[in-house]
Amino acid sequence: MISRVFQNSDDQLDDTAAQPEEYISPAPRVSVQAFCASVAVAAAVRAASEDRRLGKAHLTAHMGGITAAIETYHKAPTPNVILIESDPESDILEGLDELATVCDAGTRVVVIGNAKDFTPYRELVRRGVSDYITAPVAPIDVVRAICGLYAASEEVAVGRIVAVVGAKGGVGASTVAHNVAWAIARDLALDSVVIDLDLAFGTASLDYNQDPVQGIANAVFQPERPDSAFMERLLAKCSDRLNLLAAPATLDQVYDFGADAFDAIFDTMRMTTPCVVLDVPHQWSAWTKRTLVGADDILIVAEPDLANMRNAKNMLNVLKAARPNDRPPLYCLNQVGMHKRPEISVREFAKAIESQPIAAIPFDSKLFGTAANNGQMIAQISSRHRTTQMFLQIAQRMTGHAVTKRSRTPSFLAPIIRKLQGTTARRA
Repeated sequence: MISRVFQNSDDQLDDTAAQPEEYISPAPRVSVQAFCASVAVAAAVRAASEDRRLGKAHLTAHMGGITAAIETYHKAPTPNVILIESDPESDILEGLDELATVCDAGTRVVVIGNAKDFTPYRELVRRGVSDYITAPVAPIDVVRAICGLYAASEEVAVGRIVAVVGAKGGVGASTVAHNVAWAIARDLALDSVVIDLDLAFGTASLDYNQDPVQGIANAVFQPERPDSAFMERLLAKCSDRLNLLAAPATLDQVYDFGADAFDAIFDTMRMTTPCVVLDVPHQWSAWTKRTLVGADDILIVAEPDLANMRNAKNMLNVLKAARPNDRPPLYCLNQVGMHKRPEISVREFAKAIESQPIAAIPFDSKLFGTAANNGQMIAQISSRHRTTQMFLQIAQRMTGHAVTKRSRTPSFLAPIIRKLQGTTARRA
């Protein structure tokens, strides 16, 4: 059965409001076979197979359309998903009826139609077709169709992963990551987890004034795949909606990891957490590259100097090429306007990068130093400071969510004020 903005005399940043970005949750480990009637659709399917969201799925493309599919499944079991491109020369409904006779229970079918296809959608649904898309199709259309089949399933990861990394060491990427995560949890009301991936020198526990006994090391060195219950025990609570998976920040062992060392941890956290913020250390290794490429959104933090400009440009180019169907990585400038330090202007930096930064965070040694020494976020030191607003705007851009208004605690004068207002109203 088929079943706000920093501005000085010569620089101005992009003031684009946060717009909801399309979010496509990754597909689980499923097998997908496509039977194409045209070379163009086959090329789109093969390109889609390289997309990060189909990294766990096994997607193959074959020619021959529905006829070839029927012949194949007379002799072989059907996969989890079948993509069929309709052929203008044949009746798709008759083909689907025949395909149903050789399909295993639970197999899902997606039909790729064409401009000349006038088959009523309800007839396709009646035959158990799970989705219908019209050619010409781009690789992202194929990705969306496959991932959409499992988006509502409880077994599929639904959390959004935001990776923050510095273009150079010491640029304050961790500080930005931690403050943005605080804004996501407090102002956007999204349950969030910060994962400190700098196991040797991580600062998240200091910034959040936490001293957890366990953390990310317990998960990554566990021989078995970590489940949700195990991960829950490792989290340190920072606020009502924000938890921390801290780094040990010790040097008693060497932290060398394979490319897929953190995959199971990220997959598990996606299952239970709407937003996961990754504090990625400044290094270029197999696992850091895989982490960045696999994230839903990327923020690169840079200072306004030549080395940062070069590194940020290189990182943007590599990540764009590795994620052709995703929104390009975003970047922000940090520690802008440091006293007596020669800097590249925001305008010149953006010209070289060929895109505008989403924020230019001004240098304020007293504000950031106080926050760091107290184990507090900038919003806790000064909730109305412009830097606090910048972190909120970054959070909105990264997640596409608007600010959730928090209820105010009633003033102790409220009953008296209401009584006076009532007396005034009666006299009127």
